[in-house]
Amino acid sequence: MPTRAEDEDWSDSDDEALSGVETDVLLGVPDGRVESDKDLRDAAVSRIGGLPVRVCSCPCTNMPSIHLYFALLPSREPPFPSSQCKNCSSPMELLVQIWCPFENSPMDRALYIWGCARASCQRHPGSVRAWRALRYNADYAAKLEKKKARKDAQAQVASPTPVNNANPFSMQAPAAPSPFNLGDQIFGQTSSSPFEPPPAAEVNKDDDQSDDESETSSTEDSLITAMASTTIQESPWTAAPSYPPIYLSTMAEYIPPAPKAKIPDNARIEDSADDDKGGKDGAWGLEAYENTLKVDLVFERFTKRISHTADQCLRYELKGTPLPFASDKVFEVLFPAPPQDPLPVTGAAFKVVSPVKRSYNASSIPHCSVCKSSRAFECQLMPNLINVIRAAAKDKDVDSDRKLTDAERIKAVQAVLRSNQTTGMEWGTCMVFSCEKDCCLDVGGKDATECWREEHVLVQWDE
Repeated sequence: MPTRAEDEDWSDSDDEALSGVETDVLLGVPDGRVESDKDLRDAAVSRIGGLPVRVCSCPCTNMPSIHLYFALLPSREPPFPSSQCKNCSSPMELLVQIWCPFENSPMDRALYIWGCARASCQRHPGSVRAWRALRYNADYAAKLEKKKARKDAQAQVASPTPVNNANPFSMQAPAAPSPFNLGDQIFGQTSSSPFEPPPAAEVNKDDDQSDDESETSSTEDSLITAMASTTIQESPWTAAPSYPPIYLSTMAEYIPPAPKAKIPDNARIEDSADDDKGGKDGAWGLEAYENTLKVDLVFERFTKRISHTADQCLRYELKGTPLPFASDKVFEVLFPAPPQDPLPVTGAAFKVVSPVKRSYNASSIPHCSVCKSSRAFECQLMPNLINVIRAAAKDKDVDSDRKLTDAERIKAVQAVLRSNQTTGMEWGTCMVFSCEKDCCLDVGGKDATECWREEHVLVQWDE
């Protein structure tokens, strides 16, 4: 794994990123349309687009009432203005919904990010909003307590000598966990490390099996399908604009080694001394060429980094370092330039100035509005997300011949009314910074069983 320092440092003259390694970043990539009703109403299924509420006609009656399945985590319906743009006050489309519980936490956890596509709202704060949802999972909390008690019991009877004969390649050995438990928590379940020694007391084997059986039966809906359902006559969420839902799958980011340059046998090596004569073909000429084109080295590095996995729509690295899109004001805030000595103006005082090294600094990010703790980088949306959403929206009317429900007809009319004012999103990346303590507090500052909190978003716009 790369060291944190390598990723936090940014040099204006350093165009090489990590090479030949697997980073700590999890990439979210599109993985086909979501057709399953069960997945559509499951908050544990990460997705691009879609509605946080799935509308289904009641199968047992022809009454106009509808059955609402909330893919929003809180058991109580969150306020609909959460999805409204702060500029035009119109409801925004859900861009992504991410299932991201913390390791060994009893709280179910998800992120919801909305974005406005109106031309007049682009480049204005509040056109992209992110919300963090938490809900206490009593069944999983009980399981965590049992695992802790079992681990403590094993520690008391375990041999003091380490066990080194475990076979990590055994078929019974589970897979190694991913960073922050997110790769599997978002898109599956985790297991313990294959390099841990076998338990010293075999009597606990039956307990493990019973726990697994109970998890797959009594806690399946509460642990994996974190949702709430209720019958309501009307809800503003049902008529909200939306993009077609697409599965958001994960993969670890891998930076392949840079190809080695091969010099042809018949190549002619120029004398580097000629460059010192002030010729036009030397380094000065290249520098002048770059200055003329105003090359943005930050954007070049961004493009190079994402080119290894061009279909990525999301980058997730809890408490990691964001990947800046361009050298704009956001970049200057997150990667401030260190103070430098003034440049000499006389030839006698000439000296070589080393390239500027910039380090990531999140101190300027506003603190959590509830617990006042610092916020940490969690994830960022990538430009390909716009392409995926645009392509999915074009295919939205393929099945236009079927009979529309009242809710679908309302959405269709709203889409037509909005079409004259919508030209598409223009951001390069959207960075989400969430509460470092992942607080879940009520208005009085006491621990709560669920919460719905807006987090801080920084947007770098595509110039």
